[in-house]
Amino acid sequence: MSSVSESASGLVADLAVERGDFRLDVALTALPGQTLALLGPNGAGKSTALAALAGILDSSGAAETGSITLNGRALEAVPTEARRVGFVFQDYLLFPHLTVLDNVAFGATTADAKKWLERFDLESLAGQRPGQLSGGQQQRVALARALATNPELLLLDEPLTALDAVIRPAIREELAAHLAGLDIPTIVVTHDLEDVVALADTVVVLENGTVTQRGSVRDLVREPATEYVRRLVRDWGDD
Repeated sequence: MSSVSESASGLVADLAVERGDFRLDVALTALPGQTLALLGPNGAGKSTALAALAGILDSSGAAETGSITLNGRALEAVPTEARRVGFVFQDYLLFPHLTVLDNVAFGATTADAKKWLERFDLESLAGQRPGQLSGGQQQRVALARALATNPELLLLDEPLTALDAVIRPAIREELAAHLAGLDIPTIVVTHDLEDVVALADTVVVLENGTVTQRGSVRDLVREPATEYVRRLVRDWGDD
């Protein structure tokens, strides 16, 4: 993992979202250069937390309160496009009719897009379209697109779930190397302990909208606090 800079404040968020009978209540902090894993089962509220941070939470039937501060700037009233938050979705959501270069340049300059294509070793694919790419290549394009806008925060929603299990370990290792080179806070949502161990510096466990454990990855593995985490650790150890 990359070292944490002490010169910038990073992300400090206290999220509270109500939707029907479900309530999300989670506090998150991440410093520049730090990767925080948000771990939990399906329906725990992980993706809702990312949507709230990015300002893309569907307001229909939802009430959102709390606070979000990114490098000293309050984001609660800031529109999505002005938050400077990069988002890599679970299915990548690349534009199928655009080339790789045009996908990465969406919201950024062509010069910046080319720089990130080079950084992710994608120059030879610049003229191809997403349907011509492998899953791992699509992930790199989505990551390059998110970073080409020069964000102050990077959000990854289940970034490895869409990949074939055979190639997932190699792509996980590649993703870890890319994240280690960033100087912005990153939040990775996952339900896979393997992702947490490989990618994260710290972890927050979310169950039914509530934090049940937080701390270092080592502490999570050594002293799981709930049956959900104990089961993940047991299954991971059996692999």
